[in-house]
Amino acid sequence: MNSKVKILVVEDETPVARMMAFILSRAGCEVETATNAEQAVRSVQAAEFDLITLDIDLPGGSGFEIYARFKKLPCWQNTPVVFVSGNSTIENQQLALDFGAVDFIGKPFDMGDFVSRILSRVEGTATA
Repeated sequence: MNSKVKILVVEDETPVARMMAFILSRAGCEVETATNAEQAVRSVQAAEFDLITLDIDLPGGSGFEIYARFKKLPCWQNTPVVFVSGNSTIENQQLALDFGAVDFIGKPFDMGDFVSRILSRVEGTATA
């Protein structure tokens, strides 16, 4: 009936990216992954997403730099971004929220909590 929630997972650690994609897919989401800054930028230029998860430490640029690039694109200004990072200092959490992120999830995370928090940020978008 309704289309699936489409999420871009930007994560440089392939096993973590696969795990995030798997659990979000099991929750009914359509998931695409990017493992570096350039792939992330190409992905957002090529498709529309309901939400983006973004790591801080990435090859080719920090998550904060990528986020700033996303927000300059008119079609992405209202797309929710959730930072998911092992670099979860209070300073990084505050910086992410100051940038406009809707949440910050530290790694490692509980899978159930992760899915709940991600899906709560795309509320109103039904999954199939």
